[in-house]
Amino acid sequence: MPFLKRLGFYLIGLALGLVFLTFVLKKKTAQTGTEFCYFPNCRVLKDLRSKPIVFSDSLDALIAERELDSAEIHYFLREGSIDFSKSDTRSKPCTSYLIESELKGREANMHIDNCDSIVRVMALTYVLD
Repeated sequence: MPFLKRLGFYLIGLALGLVFLTFVLKKKTAQTGTEFCYFPNCRVLKDLRSKPIVFSDSLDALIAERELDSAEIHYFLREGSIDFSKSDTRSKPCTSYLIESELKGREANMHIDNCDSIVRVMALTYVLD
């Protein structure tokens, strides 16, 4: 059997296997709610979402005045992008992260301290244009 014919069969089998695997894994993740996080940004955000969230006094005031909703904080933790160059990932006992996202049509930054058992949302600032 010539090499090109064997290569063709191999590639067809590989493509069918990948399509099958994609459908099976997509169905499994939809049913169980699992999420596969391989990149650092996704892994840190998933870790932050898994812990109880505590707000600083300034954010508590904004939430009380209805200028900020806790759902917007959770949006940051799901769709945000961590700026690792401006984060302090080696501090003890809590690591600090700067999360960037869009909030109410404007770019915003959130400063978060990730401790062993809780997540403290320290500040939320809007980026000036």
